[in-house]
Amino acid sequence: MARKITTRRKTLNTLFAWGIGLLIFFPILWTILTSFKTEAQAIADPPVFLFFDWTLENYAIVQERSDYMRFLWNSVILAGGSTVIGIAIGVPAAWSMAFVPSKRTKDILMWMLSTKMLPAVGVLYPIYLLFIKLGLLDTRLGLTIVLMLINLPIIIWMLYTYFKEIPGEILEAARMDGAGLKEEILYILTPMAIPGIASTLLLNIILAWNEAFWTLNLTAAKAAPLTAFIASYSSPEGLFYAKLSAASTMAIAPILILGWFSQKQLVRGLTFGAVK
Repeated sequence: MARKITTRRKTLNTLFAWGIGLLIFFPILWTILTSFKTEAQAIADPPVFLFFDWTLENYAIVQERSDYMRFLWNSVILAGGSTVIGIAIGVPAAWSMAFVPSKRTKDILMWMLSTKMLPAVGVLYPIYLLFIKLGLLDTRLGLTIVLMLINLPIIIWMLYTYFKEIPGEILEAARMDGAGLKEEILYILTPMAIPGIASTLLLNIILAWNEAFWTLNLTAAKAAPLTAFIASYSSPEGLFYAKLSAASTMAIAPILILGWFSQKQLVRGLTFGAVK
């Protein structure tokens, strides 16, 4: 009897998990399907789901109208550059807080986390003026710095959590064997925390790739990433839902593929240290 109840509970949990997964994935599925419709079918009422005239016309128009590869390359540079710099700063910062804490370490961590609660629009004006003064407006360098800074608190928090799970005695033994600070971080700590660092890296890439507020307000043409590519299909003449869906599908496809192939590493890193 107990076995039947356990089996039934597992089945219900599985069905519930699949239901939540499908609910989350449905907007993405609807966007992809809409990208293969005509504009008339995209705004049809009642909406059509699968039985419509599939077409690639929207993708052809998007390719003709916009330089997709330029937007894609900007997104890769911005997401990759901000992530690499963020990890380079976050690893030593998290190391110092995890293994050489001070009385104010927890206060500093809470302060960093509180910066994520600040509405971005509240600091847009001074940053915009600063970028004009420094010549960083509509540049990859400027956007890379901004994306790195807005995600740095999350990077440090995640790395700090992972590093806290590593026994400090291992680092002490390395010091006794003559390891310096550089060797301790590069050859002892980093290899042991690879799952956590990898998940932090992947999450930061996703956050930087999806960032829209700063990329839309601090770029015009030269450094515009795929978020600006999507926004360009909203015009005063109205929304072209089918073409907008095609542009959105082309923008999210690379990050979806990355997430699909790295899901095991991401889950492994997010559960790193959960079971001792």
